[in-house]
Amino acid sequence: MSDPDQPQVARSEAKPSEDQQAAAPAAPDERRLWVEDGEIRRPFMRGIMIHSLMARGVPFDDANRVANTVRDRLRPRGVVDKAAILELLHELLDPNLFEGEHRLPLAAEITVKGKGRGQPFSKGVLSQSLLAAALDPNDSFEVARDIERELLRRGLAEIDRRELRRITHETIKRRLGPRSAERYLVWRHYENPRRPVILLLGGAAGVGKTSLALEVAHRLGIGRVLSTDSIRQIMRLMLSPDLAPAIHGSSYDAYSHFPPGALGADPLLEGFRAQAATVAVGVRASIERAIDENASTVIDGVALFPGALDIASYTERADVIFLVVATLDRDAYAARFSAREAGERHRPAHDYLANLDAILRIQDQFLDAADRYGIPIVINDRFDSAVLLVLRHLTESLGKRPGFDPRALL
Repeated sequence: MSDPDQPQVARSEAKPSEDQQAAAPAAPDERRLWVEDGEIRRPFMRGIMIHSLMARGVPFDDANRVANTVRDRLRPRGVVDKAAILELLHELLDPNLFEGEHRLPLAAEITVKGKGRGQPFSKGVLSQSLLAAALDPNDSFEVARDIERELLRRGLAEIDRRELRRITHETIKRRLGPRSAERYLVWRHYENPRRPVILLLGGAAGVGKTSLALEVAHRLGIGRVLSTDSIRQIMRLMLSPDLAPAIHGSSYDAYSHFPPGALGADPLLEGFRAQAATVAVGVRASIERAIDENASTVIDGVALFPGALDIASYTERADVIFLVVATLDRDAYAARFSAREAGERHRPAHDYLANLDAILRIQDQFLDAADRYGIPIVINDRFDSAVLLVLRHLTESLGKRPGFDPRALL
């Protein structure tokens, strides 16, 4: 098992709550646990451990419990090395918590009956719908192909949609495990909800939020994707620099648009927070419209800073899931900005690269805020894995909502 603790820096915690909403900040005098890695000493952060364990197939609740236990048992030592953490993890973790990565073997006109007119069965359409269950695309196609073979083996000319759902659930459960099967049912339930699902992906500039938002929305079949950059641009046209100086710059140089002396001891972070607070007004308006139109929506952006939005206020009208996206490898961060320059001439890399230290400080603020407010983190070091983890966080959170019974769909 590879190192489950943070590879670079960390400022996060993923404390579970029904709405992934603010947890009470830790007491300021709480003793911290530090992890030594050679000559480097960094604070132990539960959020990074939880992310690593989930990537290995551990359910969120179990990962959170194990991370808490590791912290509580080791904190009296003050400073530990990674070997001590790994030794305790081996003691705490049950091998059955890890999902097996089973690969399936390979996958006429069959009419699927439901409300209204029937539709022809398509393994391509089914495969696409399975992506919402956080299945690897290869697994999704193989499951769909396996189901098609089963329907043809039975010699069916038509099948009820509910029966197809039951077969799909059983096939996923048999091939990929019960948690994957339940995630499939969760999104089938929320795909056409009576209230919308709002996914918020916050994070510093350049962590890959927009790419994740577009891919996740595609897999979920959500047609509405918004960026806080677009919201901020609209607000710039409406509010002059004198009225709202923070929104007339980038997150890392918003402070430079304030009059001299207007900000306190840390202008960079105060300017960024002022920008996030201002743009949050537009974000709230976008969420309200999505709720009014019952339109599930994915919103990404640097202005989605933990604490800037009152997520709890939407509890009765929408299912809002808030995640923070991060990139912990400085070299990978720099490489992403260089790749941006190659593909987008209007976003020169040198602006970002010249301000990389400032951007990393803002990312530290995001991770600290995630730690305080209990917002899960997705480390975007590998895009495909990050997409699957976003989908897992989403579906597992929705599956815990009151009144959801997956058996009612079978």
